[in-house]
Amino acid sequence: MQFLMSWLEPLWPHVLAAKYWRWLLDGWCTTVLASLLVIAASTVLGIAFAVARSAAWAPLRWLALGYLSVFRNTPLLVQLFFWYFGVPSLLPPAWMAWLNQAHSLALGPLSLGWPSLEFLSACIGMVFYATAYVGEEVRAGINSVPASQSQAARSLGMDGWQLLRHIVLPQALARVVSPLMGQYMNIVKNTSLGMAIGLAELSYRARQAEAETFQSFQVYGITTLLYIVLIIGLELLSQHLAQRRRWGRVELRRA
Repeated sequence: MQFLMSWLEPLWPHVLAAKYWRWLLDGWCTTVLASLLVIAASTVLGIAFAVARSAAWAPLRWLALGYLSVFRNTPLLVQLFFWYFGVPSLLPPAWMAWLNQAHSLALGPLSLGWPSLEFLSACIGMVFYATAYVGEEVRAGINSVPASQSQAARSLGMDGWQLLRHIVLPQALARVVSPLMGQYMNIVKNTSLGMAIGLAELSYRARQAEAETFQSFQVYGITTLLYIVLIIGLELLSQHLAQRRRWGRVELRRA
C-alpha cells in the first residue's frame, strides 16, 4: 500500500487530497481482506453444503434445503442487521464489552489486532449468505459428473470419501470454475452492504470523503475504479484457471 501511495502522490493535488486517498485505500484494503475471508470460508462451507444436498440420508438433505430456503430467500442487508444488532443483543454484557475492546496478539515481530464487531458481523453474515450460492454451484457440478464414473469407482473398492475426494469433487469443481468466479465477484460487490452496519470498507470511506470534500465525481470515480480493479483481477484469475487447470481432466492415451 505504501508503494501505491507514493506512486499516486503526484496526482493528489489534481484529483483528491492525500488524506482522502488514504481513506479510500484503507477502505479498499478492508474490502479486499473481507472478500478473501468470505470467499475462502464460503468455498469450504459451500462444498460441505453441496455434499449434504446430494447425500443419501434424507434428514441431511432436508436440513441443507432448509438452510438454502432461509439464506437465499432473505435479503443480505437484513441478515447483516441480524448478525450486528440481533445476535449481540442476546449475548451477556461482559461479552459485548470484550468484543468492543481493542485486542492484539503478538507473534514475534508481528502484532495481530482483533477485528471490530462490524467486521466480524459483516464477514459472518456474508459467509452464511454466500455459502448457499456457492454450494448450489458446487452441487450443480457434482450432479454433472456421470453416474457411471461413481459406479466404476465403487467397483474398484473405493469408499464414499475416496469417491468424493478423488473422482467427484475434482471434476465438479473443474466444471464450475466460471460460475464460482461469478459468485466471488458478487461477494466483492456485496461487501459494500457492510457500510450499513458501520464497516469501514471502500463504499463507507467513499461516503465519508464525499461528505467532507463535496468532490462527488472524483471520490466515486476513484471508488469505481478500485472496485473494477478487484473484478478484473478475479476475471483474469478465472481465465487463467480455465486455461491452465490440470485437475478434473481425463487424458486419453493410446496403449
